[in-house]
Amino acid sequence: MSPTLLTVNGIEVIYNHVILVLKGVSLTVPEGGIVALLGGNGAGKTTTLRAVSNLLKAERGEVTKGYIEYQGERIERLTPAELVKRGVVQVMEGRHCFAHLSVEENLLTGGYTRRGAEIAADLEKVYGYFPRLKERRRSLAGYTSGGEQQMTAIGRALMARPKMILLDEPSMGLAPQLVEEIFEIVKNLNQKERVSFLLAEQNTNIALRFANYGYILENGRVVMDGEGSSLAENEDVKEFYLGYSSGGRKSFRDVKSYRRRKRWL
Repeated sequence: MSPTLLTVNGIEVIYNHVILVLKGVSLTVPEGGIVALLGGNGAGKTTTLRAVSNLLKAERGEVTKGYIEYQGERIERLTPAELVKRGVVQVMEGRHCFAHLSVEENLLTGGYTRRGAEIAADLEKVYGYFPRLKERRRSLAGYTSGGEQQMTAIGRALMARPKMILLDEPSMGLAPQLVEEIFEIVKNLNQKERVSFLLAEQNTNIALRFANYGYILENGRVVMDGEGSSLAENEDVKEFYLGYSSGGRKSFRDVKSYRRRKRWL
């Protein structure tokens, strides 16, 4: 088995000293692994990623219980900048490209702590994974498509030479063909560059096709976990998240109105 890169152990997260969002979440990410966080809106996926990257403080959130270890060291007190230097980079939901900068300028911001010669070499590597970005490198990022902006955001993260990327909702707002392309790139980066991924995703179907392991969150708790292939065949997962049941395909409305089983509460 691969060594553990990230350990999240029983963390609770509170916003504004009042709102309890995560209620004892635990998970692990092995070196070279792709781990998916699954669940609907408000389940706690983004909050979990922000707890790891320590971006909670920007929204008046904090980890009040539990701990987070990266490469065997506690990281709750490290700043986001310090975590980037150690190899932990988050790609935010909604891409958050600098609209007034060109695609290439956006990529270069990811390597702001690096030297010139290294940056030039890594920029060419990014263009190797994202040929479309090389074609659009002089275009303002705000005038590129959603897929190109997602590629820019991931490419910007790669410029920091990460060991682990926290990827938040990569499929959001993208056409199915582009979603497939983005996940194929994630797979290539994982296999060729040995970048580990912890990704939050509502598109359960494609996430479980590419993830080695998955955790399902509901109301701030992990309600199920297992290998990606095993979760994809689980009857509860099929019914609640893929819209299938033993009686055939159900409508989304039927699935959402169906009462959760007691062990999921």
